[in-house]
Amino acid sequence: MSASRPRILAYELPGEWTVLAGASDEDNDYLSMVVAEPNDWWFHADKLPGSHVVLRVKEDEEPGAETIRQAAAIAAYHSKARNAGITPVHCIRARYVSKPRGVKTGTVNVKHGRTLKVRPDISFAVRKKWAG
Repeated sequence: MSASRPRILAYELPGEWTVLAGASDEDNDYLSMVVAEPNDWWFHADKLPGSHVVLRVKEDEEPGAETIRQAAAIAAYHSKARNAGITPVHCIRARYVSKPRGVKTGTVNVKHGRTLKVRPDISFAVRKKWAG
């Protein structure tokens, strides 16, 4: 990772859920490997270049299906599918994301999870400053 401060985009969803998105490959690595907690949800447009997106899980509450869908829509928006229609987005717990030695920056392995089909969208989210 470069010496500059990571560029992480932050959004607030209805219900005060926080979603974070990496702005570059280096930022994606930092978000997925350092910032994400094991119980957080991790998203990435399936088989397309784009941001790694993390939905922070609250200590005593799990997100509902609509919150998961909204986080997936943010991942689709921050991918090469931004202007596409329905986009498949991979959704898993962050604990199942790993970075093998020697792979290029921004590349991770995932196991388990599911694929959601969503439209790229951020209209329901409030952009906020990330204080990481």
